[in-house]
Amino acid sequence: MTAHRPMRQVVLDIETTGLNLATGDRVIEIAAVELLDRRILGKHFHSYINPERGIDPGAEAVHGISSEMLQDKPKFSEVAKLLTDFIEGAELIAHNAPFDIGFINKEFSLLGLDHVEELCPVVVDTLSLAKAQRPGGPNDLSSLCAAFEIKVSRKNLHGALLDAYLLAEVYLALTRKTLH
Repeated sequence: MTAHRPMRQVVLDIETTGLNLATGDRVIEIAAVELLDRRILGKHFHSYINPERGIDPGAEAVHGISSEMLQDKPKFSEVAKLLTDFIEGAELIAHNAPFDIGFINKEFSLLGLDHVEELCPVVVDTLSLAKAQRPGGPNDLSSLCAAFEIKVSRKNLHGALLDAYLLAEVYLALTRKTLH
C-alpha cells in the first residue's frame, strides 16, 4: 500500500507599482499561503520588495504602500529563490491569475528564471471560477468574502498576506460543492 501524498496548493497574491507591465510596473509585495489536502495550516511566504522605481499614485491609494516604505526592503532577486522553492510543484491559485502570474513571470524573466507555469503544474484563476458560479458578479475579493460569510478582520495580517489567506478561504468555498 502506498502512503498518502498530500495535495499541495499555494494561494498567491501580489501588490504592484501600477497596472502596466509594458511601462515597467513591478511587484512590491508578494504573499503565498499553503494548503495541504484543502486545509489552511498557516505556512506562508511573504515579502515586501524594493521595486527600484516609483509607485503610481493610483496604485498607492489602493494598497497604501509607498516608495519610502520599500527603500530598505529586498529586491526581487533577493527573494526569488525563496519564492520558487515555496511554489514549485504546487497547484497555484490566484484571483485574476493572468495579472499576478504575468507580473511574476516578468520578474522571473528579468532574472533568467523559469516561468510560473514551468514550476507549477496547474494554475487556477479564482476570478474565472467566481464568474462561472456567480454570473454578473460582483466577484472581487471583498464581495466574495461577504457572499461566503468569510470574516475579514485579522488584525495581525495586512495587504497581500491577508488577501492570500482570505482568497484561500474563498477558493475552498468556491470549490466545496464541486468535490465528491
